[in-house]
Amino acid sequence: MRERVLGNTVVVLATTALLVGAVGCTGAEDDKDGGKEKAEAVSCTYAWSDIEREQKLTGLSDPITLKKKTDSVSAPIASINGVHYKPHMTSTAPGVRAADAIKALGRHLRTAEPLADPSEAAVPDETGAGYELHAGNLQGSYYAWTYVGLVEADFTYSCAGDGDVEPVKGHVLTWDGVGQGFLSCGDPVEDGDLGTPDAAARSAARKLCPADSPAAKTA
Repeated sequence: MRERVLGNTVVVLATTALLVGAVGCTGAEDDKDGGKEKAEAVSCTYAWSDIEREQKLTGLSDPITLKKKTDSVSAPIASINGVHYKPHMTSTAPGVRAADAIKALGRHLRTAEPLADPSEAAVPDETGAGYELHAGNLQGSYYAWTYVGLVEADFTYSCAGDGDVEPVKGHVLTWDGVGQGFLSCGDPVEDGDLGTPDAAARSAARKLCPADSPAAKTA
């Protein structure tokens, strides 16, 4: 599984240009020698806007209380009812494939690994997950959770020289990683990647830690 910690919402407006020869984005002209039509590649562009990247909570353990010191702990993590994410695209025209749009977004964001495409299963799955940790001197209250690094964006797809074809507008939802966490309620919730709050950890701490604990107070 791809695991990355993402920060909260970042809004970006940018353009990614591609050179393609796909249906709906090709031009044709008469071949004077043979009288046949030939397709010529045209420059097609994805203009991205309202890009949002946020870590979303997908599963929670029960509150974990270790009354005696131990060097290991395991905890089942149940999926949150009604919370499921599936890579998809909504568009005003059928000519743009969801997988192509998501790949273009990944290239624009320069993600370390490809973004999840529509062939991947929804997360979280129905079976939930589990967490296991082997470390010394574990004692007190803890919490465990799972998350998905959600990525959403609007786009306008247009092809230069493609006659009177109107630009296609759409929206994609995908993710660049899933993961899990385990922390002590006795520690404040620290900021995550790039100095931005770890949204999933904060939400988990508020739900699972005692109200007077450092984690709950800083969440």
